[in-house]
Amino acid sequence: MPLLDTDLELARHSYYAATAVRDMDFPALATTVDCDVAVVGGGLAGLSAAIDLRRRGFDVVLLEAREIGSGASGRNGGQAIHGLACDPETIEAQLGLDDAKRVWAMSIEALDLMRERITEHGIACDWQDGHLSLATSARKGAALAAGAERLASVYGYALQRIAPGDIRAWIDSPRFHSGVFDPRSAHLHPLKYTLGLARAAAAAGVRLHEHSAVTALVPGATPVLRTAGGEVRARQVLLAGNVYLQGLAPALARRIMPVGTYIACSAAMEPALCDSLIPSRAAACDTDFVLDYFRPTPDHRLLFGGRVSYSTMTPANLAQSMRQRWLRSFPQLGALRVDYAWGGFVDISMNRAPDFGRLPAAAGAPQNVYYLQGFSGHGLALTGLAGRLVAEAMAGDASRFDVFARLRHHAFPGGAFLRTPALVLGMAWYRLRDMLA
Repeated sequence: MPLLDTDLELARHSYYAATAVRDMDFPALATTVDCDVAVVGGGLAGLSAAIDLRRRGFDVVLLEAREIGSGASGRNGGQAIHGLACDPETIEAQLGLDDAKRVWAMSIEALDLMRERITEHGIACDWQDGHLSLATSARKGAALAAGAERLASVYGYALQRIAPGDIRAWIDSPRFHSGVFDPRSAHLHPLKYTLGLARAAAAAGVRLHEHSAVTALVPGATPVLRTAGGEVRARQVLLAGNVYLQGLAPALARRIMPVGTYIACSAAMEPALCDSLIPSRAAACDTDFVLDYFRPTPDHRLLFGGRVSYSTMTPANLAQSMRQRWLRSFPQLGALRVDYAWGGFVDISMNRAPDFGRLPAAAGAPQNVYYLQGFSGHGLALTGLAGRLVAEAMAGDASRFDVFARLRHHAFPGGAFLRTPALVLGMAWYRLRDMLA
C-alpha cells in the first residue's frame, strides 16, 4: 500500500484530530502563480519558515498535499524536548565541540521560539512545562546520570537528578529506577499548535493551498513546482515534506527511512488518579533505544506512545498492544480502556542527526532548493527553529543554517528493496541490548 494511503488509515483515530477545531480551509492550487519562495509541506517546519519569510518581506506560497498538520506535525507525541535525537557526541565528532555547543544552544532556542509564538499569536495548545527522562535499570540509570553531568559541565545545561529512593515521588510506577527532570522542556497539543501557526501564517499574507500535492519539481534559475491543478514559479524553494515528498527528490529519500510509530490515548480517568501517575504533570520517556513516551492530558487521560514498525503496515491489534505497553509502566490502570489509537511515520536518518541542506544544481546555476528532514522523532521543537534558520539563509545569512548543513549523512544500505530488512536486523540487536541492560 502506498505510504500516503497507509498514513491516512493511521490518522483516522487520533485524539488530536478529535479535540482540535479546524476553522480554516485553504483552496487547492488551481492556476499558475509566481512568488519569491515556494514551500512544500504544511507542517511545523514549512509553516515556521513561511512566517519568518513573510516578516522579511518575501512573497510566500505554501503547498500541502492533504490538510495542514495532517502529517507528523499534527499527531506526534507532543513532547518538546531539549537537544537532538542523537547524542551530543555525534555532533561533536563531526563539527567539533564549539559548533556542537552552537547546535545545542539552537535546540534550546527552539523551545524559547515555541513559547514566543504561542504568546504572540495567542495559540491555545495545552502547553505544560516539564519533562522526565527515566531509566529502567541501575545500569541505564548510571548512564543517564553521567549524561546529565556531562550536559551540565560541558554545555552548561543543568538537569535535576532523581535518585532511586525518590523516583516514586515523581512517577507512580514500579518500572523505573531513576531519572532526571528538565523544567525547560514541555509538552503540548501538537495539532492545535500547528493550526495556530497556520492561522498566523495566513494572517501574515502567506498563500496557503491544501490538497495540492506536488507532482514534479523542475529545477533552474526559477524552479517550478507542478500540482494537479496548477504550478508555482519561485526564486527559491523549500522542501519540508520529509517522508511525504513521494519521490520528489530521490537523493533525499535515500537518506531517511519512514519508520512507523504509534500512540494510544486512554479513556478519561478520575483526576486524582491521573495526577498521581506523574504528580508534576510533566511529559516522560524512558531511555531505551526503542523507547516508551507518555504524558497526561488536560482532560485526565494517559497518552502513551511506543513500539515501531519498519514496513508501511499498521500493526495488528494496535489498541490492545499499546494498552499492554502502558500496563508495564502503570499496572494500576488495568481497568482503563483505550479510546484512541493511531500512528504515523517519522523520518529517521542513519545517525539520528537532522539533515538540512540544498539540492545540488547544474554548473553555474544557483543552489536555490533547500530541504529540511531527518528530525528522527525529535522534531516538535526543532522543526520551528529549522524553519527560522532556512528563512535566514534564503534572506542572505546562512551562517546558522550551514552549521547543520555541514553534518554528513549517508544513504541507508540495501537500496529501495533491502534497506528495510537491514534496518529490522539492526533494530533487533538494539532491542536485545535494551533487554540485557
